Amino acid sequence: MPNITTFTFVFIGGALGSLLRWMLGSAIGERYTGKFPLGTFVINVTGAFVMGFLSTLMGVDWRDRFGRTFTALVLTGLLGGYTTFSSYELDSVTAYNNREHGIAFLYWVGSVVAGLLAAALSWWIVIHIR
Repeated sequence: MPNITTFTFVFIGGALGSLLRWMLGSAIGERYTGKFPLGTFVINVTGAFVMGFLSTLMGVDWRDRFGRTFTALVLTGLLGGYTTFSSYELDSVTAYNNREHGIAFLYWVGSVVAGLLAAALSWWIVIHIR
């Protein structure tokens, strides 16, 4: 069961991630005037990449993403506040890599392809640089 320390780390990470999202989204929005939601796209794809990279590097899968201080602060808090789509992409890649192809396929339905590719690429990089 999470305690006040875990809640505090999630809170701090979430606040920082939300601030980063706002800052990057604002910066992109000031420079880009097209109709495509480029700010959100960039944020979600980079969030999926970073979450995939760190989770693979630290050996964290979806079952224990909420347990430790690092995961509470960075994965749940910071990246959860930074993007709402990165966890979805990481879970898809994790299911596929665990050879749960049927679950992965169903989970991927409706997913943004760029986010999935970012998470998969980060996994590949970590596996090949170890």
